[in-house]
Formats: sequence, C-alpha cells, structure tokens
Amino acid sequence: MLNDGNTFGNLLNLDLQKILFNPFYYIEFTKYGLLGLFFLSVLIQLIFHLTYIIRIGSYRRSPQLKKFPVTIIVCAKNEAQNLREHLPSMLEQKHQDFEVVVVNDCSTDDTEDVLGEYLKKYKNLRTTTIAPDRKFTHGKKLAITVGIKAARHEWLVFTDADCHVESDQWLNRMQENFHDKTDIVLGYGGYKSRKGFLNKYIRYDTVVIAIQYLSMAIAGKPYMGVGRNLAYRKSLFFKNKGFATHYNILSGDDDLFVNETATRTNTAVELHPESFTRSEPGRKWKEWFSQKKRHFTTAKRYKAKQIFILGIEPFARLLFYMTFFYLLSLNIDFIPTIVLGSIRIFTLLVLYKVAAIRFKEKGLFVWIIIFDLISLFINFNIYLSTAFRSKKSRWK
Repeated sequence: MLNDGNTFGNLLNLDLQKILFNPFYYIEFTKYGLLGLFFLSVLIQLIFHLTYIIRIGSYRRSPQLKKFPVTIIVCAKNEAQNLREHLPSMLEQKHQDFEVVVVNDCSTDDTEDVLGEYLKKYKNLRTTTIAPDRKFTHGKKLAITVGIKAARHEWLVFTDADCHVESDQWLNRMQENFHDKTDIVLGYGGYKSRKGFLNKYIRYDTVVIAIQYLSMAIAGKPYMGVGRNLAYRKSLFFKNKGFATHYNILSGDDDLFVNETATRTNTAVELHPESFTRSEPGRKWKEWFSQKKRHFTTAKRYKAKQIFILGIEPFARLLFYMTFFYLLSLNIDFIPTIVLGSIRIFTLLVLYKVAAIRFKEKGLFVWIIIFDLISLFINFNIYLSTAFRSKKSRWK
C-alpha cells in the first residue's frame, strides 16, 4: 500500500511538472481565454449596435401640424464674417411667425456693423449686446441667458453663428416636433465637407456622436444635445434655473442642460434632411483637440448609467481589436476568429453606412474601419489630456 501511495504521488508530481514547465499547457489555457474575451467583445458591440444604432435608419415620427411662434437664438463673439454669410439662411425661413435674436457678446470686430445692415433689411431680426467689462469675465452661458430673456416666444431654437441652415424649411421641420408634452427637440448639426484627412475625421467623429445621442434619445434615454441644432421651451430653462448647477464650467450650455432636463417622454428627435445645419470645421488638429477636450470635460458630469453605456462600447471595441489581431497572429482557431470578426465588421459597415446616408454625409464609407480603430487612441489621448490638465478655453 505504501508503494502504491508513493507511485500515485510520483505520478501527481510528474503531472504538475508537465503543467508547470510545459508551455503548451499555458498556450491551451490562453487560447480559450482569448477566444472567450474575443467572443464577449463581439457580443457587446453587436448588442450595442442593434439596440441603439439601428434606430437611426428605422426612425420615423408623426409631425405636429400646429404652428407655434418661434425665437431663433444665435450668440456671436467676433463672428462678423460668419454672420454675414450664414445669418440670412436663418432670417429667410419659410415660417409664419418667428424672430431671430442675435446676442453680440463683447465683439471687437465688425459684428455690430453687420447686424446694423441686416436690421435695416429684416424686420424679424432683433439684437442685444453685452458690453466688455474688465472686472467681469463670462462664458457663452451668459450670452445664451441674455438671448433667452430677450426672446418673445416660448419655443426657442438654437444654432451657432458659423452654422449654415440646410433649408428654408429648417424651422418648420424642427417645430413639427413641438407637441404638448414635448420640451426638447434634438437635431443634427454636421460639418461642411472639405478636402483633407482632418475634415473626414471630424465629420466621422460628428456622425458617431450624433448616432449615439440621437439613437439613445429615440430609445428613451436622452443624455445630450448639440447647440448647433437644438430646441427647447423657454419655461423649461427657467424651471431648471438655467445653467445654475454648472455655470462655472465654460462648456455644457447644450449637453449638460439637456442631460439635466431631458426625459423619456419630453424629448423628440428630428432627422429630416431639411432640418440639418452645417458648420465650418476646424482646419487644424490643435483647434479640434481643444473642442474635444471641452466635450470630455462636460461628459464627466453625466449620470453614472449613461457613462457606463457610453464607455462599454469603446472598451469592447478595444478588446475586440486586441484579441482579434493576437488570435490571428498565433493562428488560433483561424476560421471562427475570421467569421466572428467579419460579422462584427459587416454589421458596423452597414449600420454606419445607413447613418451616413441619413445624415447626408458623403465620402466617409471607405474610412469607417480605419477611423473605428484610430479613434480609440485619439480619444484616449484627449481623455488623458483633460484628466491631467485644467486649462481654460474660449466660450465657443
């Protein structure tokens, strides 16, 4: 019996030695672990894509035919050229009852002269001016507040001085969502198509963000909007005490306000092509990085559940690319890896193509996979820069 015990112990020690010192055992264990992580990353992304992104292509709404008087609010800080170029597209809307309020916020260029010219030409234009004060500095939120107080109507539509309205039906399309229970309408604000890699990436990034906040709003989980194309009630603004909870933050006049006030039942989405606006994109990476930093700063103040939903997709995407390339390099289960990877990539291409068509964004399809990968590194770099630096930015 003693000999049998020694024999069993020797065999056990021998098996342990094989496991500890034979690398193939580790490879086998790693293989199944990697495949599990790879499958999980694909599953998470498919669930996210088919739960939210697919809604962009299938979204339809019932228009409200009743007409409401509307105030368009535009804040301008040294925007003389943009006002000269884009303000007429707002003033010449085919709407029966609307006004445009332009807030001249301490401009030192020819903004006042441009507005003076248009005041003579357009009876529906009204202006108000914030004078410079050396003892008091402020951000865009003060200008918006001044514009809202000057507005004569309950429904307010916001855009920027550098935005060009795509159609003279923009205001009509937005106000078709002004139902009795609606307080907020989210629209799409894109960027003009220009030559160059940066322009394509900016427009891709804008589409991705729009897909997220618009699809989640359609799903009953609104969390943000963009000031380039946004509408809400004047009474909602004052009920929320304006920007009181985040007035000290330079950004957030659009996304944080919507985050605080939007609900499943009071938020509508407008996706008709005639409702879109287009802004002039930045021409330098530094300028665009600065804009993205402001967005990341405000995103930290979103609700925990919203941060989780928005964060799980890029995390799963990073996990997907890491495990996908590693599995291919080791030639581990090559066919299942290719099949699962192809399903994920094909789904991504189809859904983003549908979204790009809906948003009238051309020339981005061939870049989707490239941007899908490099955006992980770009956004991570921006996140780190906002986490360890606290430089102030302009209000715009």
